[in-house]
Amino acid sequence: MRRRIILVVGVIAVVVAIYFISNMNLFSKVDNGKEDAVSQATASRYQELEIREYQGVRLDPAIGPRDNSISGIQEVDLSTYQLQLTGLVDKPVSYTYEQVLEKEKAQRLITLYCVEGWQATVLWEGVRINDLLADAGIKDYATVVIFHCVDGYTTSMPLTVIKDKDMLLAYSANGVSLPASMGFPFIVVAEDRLGYKWARWVNKIELSSDESYKGYWEKRGYSNDATVN
Repeated sequence: MRRRIILVVGVIAVVVAIYFISNMNLFSKVDNGKEDAVSQATASRYQELEIREYQGVRLDPAIGPRDNSISGIQEVDLSTYQLQLTGLVDKPVSYTYEQVLEKEKAQRLITLYCVEGWQATVLWEGVRINDLLADAGIKDYATVVIFHCVDGYTTSMPLTVIKDKDMLLAYSANGVSLPASMGFPFIVVAEDRLGYKWARWVNKIELSSDESYKGYWEKRGYSNDATVN
């Protein structure tokens, strides 16, 4: 009788052990599945030749998780495209895409912070906005830079911020040409400013003295300062 009881207890113990091990494996597979799903979704956004690491820093895809533009992704025709520098300048200037690329380039590792809660650390390459402004000449009373975009979007920043940060107008992200979804041909790399200051599909840079100017989202209640906290 005693042996029978011991045998039954032993069988029960084995069954219980198998049950817990099976459930542990099941939960493990679920967790790994979730992790794999997240990593696969992120990986699918990388372009074929896009680099994924720079100086030990993991780079995020240059394409955001979703389109949040005001009129959809813009497809810019370079055969007719012009980047204009206007407003309070000594001489208005217009550049073709190729003329901008001929200027001295600069490269920066900078994180974009979106108000939607996501962020992307990307290796940006482009031209210094200060260099473009120098070509046009800045009037002494100009204090604001307004960025105009192909889709009608606008935003602005103080001239002093752009100069102090030596901000870029980027045409490349993670070693490849800027994708259309991120603003090809040019995006403002608005370092330390929230994503709505990162104007995409830029086709005009205007110098102004209107310090109260509000762009598309600023007119709808977003902070005109947009500093990343």
